[in-house]
Amino acid sequence: MNAIAEQLPKMTAREYLEWEAIQTTRYEYVNGDIFAMTGGSLPHNQIALNLYNSLRPHLKSRGCRSYVADAKVRATEINAYFYPDLVVTCNSQDLNARDAIESPTLIVEVLSPGTSNYDRDDKFTAYRTISTLQEYVLIDADKIVVNCYRRGEGRMWLYYPYQAGDTIRFDSLDLDILLDDIYEDVKLD
Repeated sequence: MNAIAEQLPKMTAREYLEWEAIQTTRYEYVNGDIFAMTGGSLPHNQIALNLYNSLRPHLKSRGCRSYVADAKVRATEINAYFYPDLVVTCNSQDLNARDAIESPTLIVEVLSPGTSNYDRDDKFTAYRTISTLQEYVLIDADKIVVNCYRRGEGRMWLYYPYQAGDTIRFDSLDLDILLDDIYEDVKLD
């Protein structure tokens, strides 16, 4: 998804949640600032759905759940709400939540030309403040490239790059998925 800053007045988190609930467009919120989310491309959407379909059977047996696109994630420490392309939670409170996931285990962003830098920098910085997050995965929508960041000791995050023909390891879920399955039926440039 692409984020576009709009000229909206600053809001509190409560005001944002009430206001956004009646909007036809999704908006992300960062400490009072509001960002409209535009739609992604068809390859972007197919990648997210392929990953969701690969994760779902495994997660169900573990008592976890995955959400695609329309689930907000709350980064409490920095007063923000985001819409990742895919989020997985195994937290019992999240499984009963109605508004936002607060304890994600895995967050995935599918990169688009307009969001690549934002997802790699600002969003990753924000997501790192979520203590339960174990893995942050960036999937390129234009070529078969996946970058996985895993929480290490302290504030350290370990980087694992994947490319065509590889199998990506999701340590937080004890699961391996072929990149070919993630990119199945995706038309690349």
